[in-house]
Amino acid sequence: MISIIFYGILKWSSPKKLRITYLWNYFCLELSNIEHTSSIILQNLGQILPSKLEYLRLFLYIKASDFEVFLKNSHNTFIKKLVINNRSNEDILPYIKEYIMKEKRVKYLAIYGPFFNNITIKYRDMFYLKNEVEEFKLHDINVQNYNDLYFSAYAFIKELLD
Repeated sequence: MISIIFYGILKWSSPKKLRITYLWNYFCLELSNIEHTSSIILQNLGQILPSKLEYLRLFLYIKASDFEVFLKNSHNTFIKKLVINNRSNEDILPYIKEYIMKEKRVKYLAIYGPFFNNITIKYRDMFYLKNEVEEFKLHDINVQNYNDLYFSAYAFIKELLD
């Protein structure tokens, strides 16, 4: 079912701008410089994910409101490893805490993106925010370094085929 739905998305979008890989419960979604398409994808992706994923990587321009829709729609999905690279300037951490941390829907989490402290925005890896890491640890979620949890889907498939 997922491949059929994503075939429609792939047909609709330029292959140079959208890359989707779904293989054995490993799912990677990358969008380059397409904010509007990121919104459409996030608003619909949660409805079509299976109940359990080994790996989900989102490399998107994430609007907080669209991310909340995604999290609500995917409330029945457990993701072993969730890797997020948020390319926007919007803070998604409150939604991650509300819908992922409190519901224990992820085992390993890595996030690179904007983090806010009072006045400034800094793009960084959440792994280096010790207070956040400790808070997630209290909910049995292991925050990992983004570069350690990220893997290349293309290298993974190539390795399988070699």
